[in-house]
Amino acid sequence: MTAQLLEGGPVAESVLKDVRSRVETLESSGITPGLGTILVGDDDASAGYVRKKHETCEIVGINSFHRQINSFDSPETLLEAVTEFNENPQIHGYIIQHPVADGFDFNQALSAMDPNKDADGLHPINLGKLVLQEQGPVPCTPAGIQAMLIHYGIDISGKHVVVVGRGPTLGRPLSLLLTTKSPGGNAAVTVVHSAVKNIPDITREADVLIAAVGIPSFITPEMVKKDAVVISGGISWEGKKLLADVDESVGEVASWITPRLGGVGPTTVAMLLRNTVEAAEKTL
Repeated sequence: MTAQLLEGGPVAESVLKDVRSRVETLESSGITPGLGTILVGDDDASAGYVRKKHETCEIVGINSFHRQINSFDSPETLLEAVTEFNENPQIHGYIIQHPVADGFDFNQALSAMDPNKDADGLHPINLGKLVLQEQGPVPCTPAGIQAMLIHYGIDISGKHVVVVGRGPTLGRPLSLLLTTKSPGGNAAVTVVHSAVKNIPDITREADVLIAAVGIPSFITPEMVKKDAVVISGGISWEGKKLLADVDESVGEVASWITPRLGGVGPTTVAMLLRNTVEAAEKTL
């Protein structure tokens, strides 16, 4: 592989160092930030993501709270958990782990959240702030990808970014974020999805190509322009093996590429904790 690696670890470490400092400042004022998670169903991958978030909370001094909802519980149970977390003053930010089990309405629960406690930045009010370029929590994986670009000195201003995927947690908010007139933004962004027939023709025009589809090795070398920056934001699982959207052979064509392990994932967790600390700071 000739491409340089866009490793998320150093980026996450930098963000978490800042988070820890801000936690200590809050503690001197008698406030310990708290992150809550709501997990609906028994998906092993989602449970693993939640565990990682709580482990990282412990490292930086953030209190963590968790509510497990079984797939056989009534849909109202999720709304009850949302109300509980909204009213708990020890929880400054929380997430509903996506996706939720069949029979539960993620969007309904999301809309019932207190937008000031939305640590994932996905509440309609906070997505609206992103559209208007107003201050608010930014969705964590998009924010992590932007932080990686900034950390490694990859300037996308005026460049062509192609995002493959239009999901509500990654592709759609990422496309908004990277067009904003701000550091790590100001790009020309094209979004392609399953209804687009000539995806390779479009991806080969990208200076920066970001995959967000959750299909293993969807992006192959033939779809990538020479020396493009390629980021795998979507993942899937084969048993316990994590698979990236971008085939590792793309590293022979790209100038920068995320590794299969240790790419976007660590930065997503770091941004979640940063959003939580910022929510706690607003209570001062």
